[in-house]
Amino acid sequence: MSLSRVALVVIQAFCNGLACTPPNPTQQKQRYHTEEMYILQIAPLIFKCHQFICWFCAVFEVLHYFAQVLQVPSFGASSSLVCLPSQSNVRLTPMFVIGALAVVLGCYIRLDCFKTLGAMFTFDLTVHPEHRLVTSRFYSYVRHPAYTGSLLLVFGLACSHLTRGSWMTECGPLRNRVAAIFVWAFWWLWTFCVGISRADAEDKQMQKLFREEWDAYAAIVPWWFFPGLI
Repeated sequence: MSLSRVALVVIQAFCNGLACTPPNPTQQKQRYHTEEMYILQIAPLIFKCHQFICWFCAVFEVLHYFAQVLQVPSFGASSSLVCLPSQSNVRLTPMFVIGALAVVLGCYIRLDCFKTLGAMFTFDLTVHPEHRLVTSRFYSYVRHPAYTGSLLLVFGLACSHLTRGSWMTECGPLRNRVAAIFVWAFWWLWTFCVGISRADAEDKQMQKLFREEWDAYAAIVPWWFFPGLI
Protein backbone atom coordinates (compact mmCIF):
# COMPACT_ATOMS: atom_id res chain seq x y z
CA MET A 1 0.00 0.00 0.00
CA SER A 2 1.35 3.43 -0.96
CA LEU A 3 1.39 6.76 0.81
CA SER A 4 -0.42 8.19 -2.23
CA ARG A 5 -3.44 5.97 -1.55
CA VAL A 6 -3.47 6.99 2.12
CA ALA A 7 -3.37 10.67 1.20
CA LEU A 8 -6.17 10.29 -1.35
CA VAL A 9 -8.32 8.30 1.08
CA VAL A 10 -8.05 11.07 3.67
CA ILE A 11 -8.70 13.81 1.09
CA GLN A 12 -11.69 11.85 -0.17
CA ALA A 13 -13.17 11.46 3.31
CA PHE A 14 -12.63 15.16 4.03
CA CYS A 15 -14.28 16.22 0.76
CA ASN A 16 -17.20 13.88 1.33
CA GLY A 17 -17.65 15.36 4.80
CA LEU A 18 -17.81 18.89 3.40
CA ALA A 19 -20.27 17.89 0.68
CA CYS A 20 -22.53 16.00 3.11
CA THR A 21 -22.72 18.69 5.81
CA PRO A 22 -25.84 20.91 5.57
CA PRO A 23 -24.89 24.55 4.91
CA ASN A 24 -28.12 25.76 6.53
CA PRO A 25 -30.61 24.27 9.01
CA THR A 26 -34.03 23.23 7.75
CA GLN A 27 -36.95 25.44 8.75
CA GLN A 28 -39.78 22.94 9.16
CA LYS A 29 -42.54 25.42 8.34
CA GLN A 30 -40.90 26.09 4.96
CA ARG A 31 -40.74 22.43 3.89
CA TYR A 32 -42.62 20.87 1.00
CA HIS A 33 -42.70 17.46 -0.69
CA THR A 34 -43.12 15.78 2.68
CA GLU A 35 -45.49 13.12 1.37
CA GLU A 36 -42.85 11.05 -0.44
CA MET A 37 -41.95 7.59 0.86
CA TYR A 38 -40.01 7.64 4.12
CA ILE A 39 -37.07 5.77 2.60
CA LEU A 40 -36.64 8.71 0.22
CA GLN A 41 -36.92 11.32 2.97
CA ILE A 42 -33.94 10.10 4.96
CA ALA A 43 -31.30 11.62 2.67
CA PRO A 44 -29.84 13.78 5.50
CA LEU A 45 -29.40 10.62 7.60
CA ILE A 46 -27.80 8.78 4.67
CA PHE A 47 -25.38 11.67 4.21
CA LYS A 48 -24.30 11.21 7.83
CA CYS A 49 -23.80 7.50 7.13
CA HIS A 50 -21.66 8.44 4.12
CA GLN A 51 -19.38 10.44 6.37
CA PHE A 52 -19.11 7.66 8.93
CA ILE A 53 -18.34 5.01 6.30
CA CYS A 54 -15.73 7.20 4.60
CA TRP A 55 -13.88 7.97 7.80
CA PHE A 56 -14.26 4.37 9.00
CA CYS A 57 -12.56 3.11 5.83
CA ALA A 58 -9.97 5.89 5.94
CA VAL A 59 -8.97 5.03 9.51
CA PHE A 60 -8.43 1.36 8.73
CA GLU A 61 -6.57 2.12 5.50
CA VAL A 62 -4.26 4.45 7.44
CA LEU A 63 -3.75 1.76 10.10
CA HIS A 64 -2.97 -0.73 7.33
CA TYR A 65 -0.37 1.64 5.90
CA PHE A 66 1.36 2.16 9.24
CA ALA A 67 1.29 -1.58 9.89
CA GLN A 68 3.18 -1.95 6.63
CA VAL A 69 5.68 0.84 7.31
CA LEU A 70 6.35 -0.26 10.89
CA GLN A 71 6.35 -3.94 9.90
CA VAL A 72 3.92 -4.82 12.69
CA PRO A 73 3.86 -8.57 13.38
CA SER A 74 0.64 -10.56 13.56
CA PHE A 75 -1.05 -10.17 16.94
CA GLY A 76 -4.25 -12.17 16.74
CA ALA A 77 -7.75 -10.87 16.21
CA SER A 78 -6.70 -7.22 16.01
CA SER A 79 -4.49 -7.88 12.99
CA SER A 80 -7.46 -9.29 11.09
CA LEU A 81 -9.17 -5.91 11.42
CA VAL A 82 -6.16 -3.85 10.41
CA CYS A 83 -5.33 -6.53 7.85
CA LEU A 84 -1.56 -6.80 7.72
CA PRO A 85 0.22 -6.32 4.36
CA SER A 86 1.15 -9.99 4.20
CA GLN A 87 -2.52 -10.91 4.46
CA SER A 88 -4.02 -8.53 1.90
CA ASN A 89 -3.60 -6.75 -1.40
CA VAL A 90 -4.68 -3.21 -0.48
CA ARG A 91 -3.17 -1.03 -3.19
CA LEU A 92 -3.53 2.00 -5.42
CA THR A 93 -5.62 1.06 -8.46
CA PRO A 94 -6.94 2.98 -11.49
CA MET A 95 -10.51 2.51 -10.21
CA PHE A 96 -9.54 4.00 -6.86
CA VAL A 97 -8.00 7.07 -8.52
CA ILE A 98 -11.10 7.51 -10.70
CA GLY A 99 -13.25 7.24 -7.59
CA ALA A 100 -11.20 9.79 -5.65
CA LEU A 101 -11.37 12.26 -8.54
CA ALA A 102 -15.15 11.76 -8.82
CA VAL A 103 -15.59 12.48 -5.11
CA VAL A 104 -13.46 15.63 -5.30
CA LEU A 105 -15.43 16.81 -8.36
CA GLY A 106 -18.75 15.98 -6.70
CA CYS A 107 -17.66 17.88 -3.60
CA TYR A 108 -16.65 20.92 -5.65
CA ILE A 109 -20.00 20.97 -7.47
CA ARG A 110 -22.00 20.68 -4.25
CA LEU A 111 -19.97 23.35 -2.44
CA ASP A 112 -20.41 25.66 -5.41
CA CYS A 113 -24.18 25.04 -5.23
CA PHE A 114 -24.12 25.80 -1.48
CA LYS A 115 -22.44 29.12 -2.21
CA THR A 116 -24.62 29.98 -5.22
CA LEU A 117 -27.92 29.37 -3.42
CA GLY A 118 -26.74 30.74 -0.08
CA ALA A 119 -29.46 30.66 2.59
CA MET A 120 -31.85 28.93 0.19
CA PHE A 121 -29.86 25.67 0.22
CA THR A 122 -31.11 23.12 2.76
CA PHE A 123 -30.99 19.34 2.71
CA ASP A 124 -34.78 19.17 2.96
CA LEU A 125 -36.88 20.76 0.24
CA THR A 126 -37.90 24.23 1.44
CA VAL A 127 -39.08 27.57 0.07
CA HIS A 128 -37.13 30.47 1.51
CA PRO A 129 -39.07 33.69 2.28
CA GLU A 130 -36.85 35.49 -0.25
CA HIS A 131 -36.64 32.61 -2.70
CA ARG A 132 -35.46 33.45 -6.20
CA LEU A 133 -34.77 31.46 -9.34
CA VAL A 134 -31.03 30.84 -9.69
CA THR A 135 -29.75 30.21 -13.22
CA SER A 136 -26.02 30.96 -12.89
CA ARG A 137 -22.91 28.85 -12.31
CA PHE A 138 -23.67 25.11 -12.58
CA TYR A 139 -27.38 25.91 -12.72
CA SER A 140 -26.80 27.24 -16.23
CA TYR A 141 -25.89 23.71 -17.38
CA VAL A 142 -28.32 21.49 -15.43
CA ARG A 143 -31.29 22.32 -13.23
CA HIS A 144 -30.18 20.23 -10.24
CA PRO A 145 -26.37 20.23 -10.08
CA ALA A 146 -26.30 19.46 -6.35
CA TYR A 147 -27.77 16.04 -7.17
CA THR A 148 -25.16 15.68 -9.88
CA GLY A 149 -22.60 16.12 -7.12
CA SER A 150 -24.35 13.52 -4.96
CA LEU A 151 -24.34 10.98 -7.80
CA LEU A 152 -20.64 11.62 -8.35
CA LEU A 153 -20.00 11.08 -4.64
CA VAL A 154 -21.74 7.70 -4.68
CA PHE A 155 -20.02 6.67 -7.90
CA GLY A 156 -16.64 7.76 -6.55
CA LEU A 157 -17.01 6.06 -3.17
CA ALA A 158 -18.12 2.86 -4.86
CA CYS A 159 -15.11 2.90 -7.19
CA SER A 160 -12.76 3.61 -4.30
CA HIS A 161 -14.10 1.33 -1.58
CA LEU A 162 -16.18 -1.39 -3.27
CA THR A 163 -13.62 -2.53 -5.83
CA ARG A 164 -10.54 -4.72 -5.55
CA GLY A 165 -7.60 -3.14 -3.82
CA SER A 166 -9.56 -1.36 -1.07
CA TRP A 167 -9.54 -2.20 2.62
CA MET A 168 -13.30 -2.82 2.51
CA THR A 169 -13.04 -5.60 -0.09
CA GLU A 170 -9.61 -6.99 0.80
CA CYS A 171 -9.90 -7.00 4.59
CA GLY A 172 -13.26 -5.58 5.60
CA PRO A 173 -16.86 -6.82 5.58
CA LEU A 174 -17.24 -6.85 1.77
CA ARG A 175 -14.62 -9.38 0.77
CA ASN A 176 -17.35 -11.22 -1.09
CA ARG A 177 -17.55 -9.62 -4.54
CA VAL A 178 -21.26 -10.36 -4.91
CA ALA A 179 -21.98 -8.55 -1.65
CA ALA A 180 -19.95 -5.54 -2.80
CA ILE A 181 -21.85 -5.38 -6.10
CA PHE A 182 -25.20 -5.66 -4.28
CA VAL A 183 -24.30 -2.84 -1.87
CA TRP A 184 -23.17 -0.59 -4.72
CA ALA A 185 -26.28 -1.32 -6.83
CA PHE A 186 -28.67 -0.63 -3.94
CA TRP A 187 -26.76 2.51 -2.91
CA TRP A 188 -26.73 3.93 -6.44
CA LEU A 189 -30.38 3.05 -7.07
CA TRP A 190 -31.50 4.72 -3.85
CA THR A 191 -29.51 7.88 -4.61
CA PHE A 192 -30.86 8.04 -8.15
CA CYS A 193 -34.46 7.55 -6.97
CA VAL A 194 -34.05 10.33 -4.39
CA GLY A 195 -32.65 12.61 -7.07
CA ILE A 196 -35.51 11.89 -9.49
CA SER A 197 -38.17 12.32 -6.80
CA ARG A 198 -36.75 15.59 -5.52
CA ALA A 199 -35.90 17.04 -8.93
CA ASP A 200 -39.47 16.50 -10.10
CA ALA A 201 -40.88 18.05 -6.91
CA GLU A 202 -38.53 21.04 -7.12
CA ASP A 203 -39.43 21.65 -10.77
CA LYS A 204 -43.14 21.68 -9.96
CA GLN A 205 -42.64 24.01 -7.00
CA MET A 206 -40.44 26.43 -8.95
CA GLN A 207 -42.95 26.46 -11.81
CA LYS A 208 -45.65 27.50 -9.36
CA LEU A 209 -43.48 30.26 -7.91
CA PHE A 210 -41.91 31.71 -11.03
CA ARG A 211 -44.19 30.63 -13.92
CA GLU A 212 -43.00 32.27 -17.16
CA GLU A 213 -39.50 32.82 -15.80
CA TRP A 214 -39.28 29.13 -14.92
CA ASP A 215 -40.68 28.00 -18.28
CA ALA A 216 -38.08 30.05 -20.10
CA TYR A 217 -35.28 28.66 -17.92
CA ALA A 218 -36.49 25.05 -18.31
CA ALA A 219 -36.58 25.48 -22.08
CA ILE A 220 -32.96 26.67 -22.13
CA VAL A 221 -31.75 24.11 -19.54
CA PRO A 222 -33.75 20.90 -20.13
CA TRP A 223 -31.44 18.53 -18.26
CA TRP A 224 -31.71 17.53 -14.61
CA PHE A 225 -28.30 16.09 -13.75
CA PHE A 226 -26.03 15.53 -16.77
CA PRO A 227 -26.19 17.58 -20.00
CA GLY A 228 -27.31 15.45 -22.91
CA LEU A 229 -28.17 12.45 -20.70
CA ILE A 230 -30.81 13.18 -18.10
